Amino acid sequence: MGFATLARQPSAKTKICLRPLKSADLSGLAELWVASWQEAMPGIDFVARRRWFFDHMRTLHTTGSVTVCAVDGSGSIVGFVSVDPISAYLDQLAIAPAAKGTGVARLLLNEARRISPKGIVLEVNEDNQRALAFYKREGFVQISEGVNPLSGLKTLRLRRPGHS
Repeated sequence: MGFATLARQPSAKTKICLRPLKSADLSGLAELWVASWQEAMPGIDFVARRRWFFDHMRTLHTTGSVTVCAVDGSGSIVGFVSVDPISAYLDQLAIAPAAKGTGVARLLLNEARRISPKGIVLEVNEDNQRALAFYKREGFVQISEGVNPLSGLKTLRLRRPGHS
């Protein structure tokens, strides 16, 4: 995994290290996931979904997904991505609210692209305009529509072709 220098402000730089998920990280990842989603979709109680998150992450890893964490210079996890290298499905990309807009999401997405070189497919909530804009800037195109089984909200399935 590599390092990147990201500017939070024009004069401040923070080194970000990418590393695989450790079992001890799961509780912190759940907190980050709740905070990230609560900011993005405030009408949904993500705290109530913490148990689902733990179970879901275990299932992802049992079925072959890889989770990579972005860690700042103080050792805090500021984001993570989970992708299945076989199906090319990116299941989770979450960034700590304070790290949004710093390039962490792009760094993690590029790592997901490395893990899944044949391309990436993902679902995004239609109302999550910030995420939609990010994925469009990164070359994703809509391939279908759906509904999130937990929230009942409309989702869009996006795809980005691979580079191999």
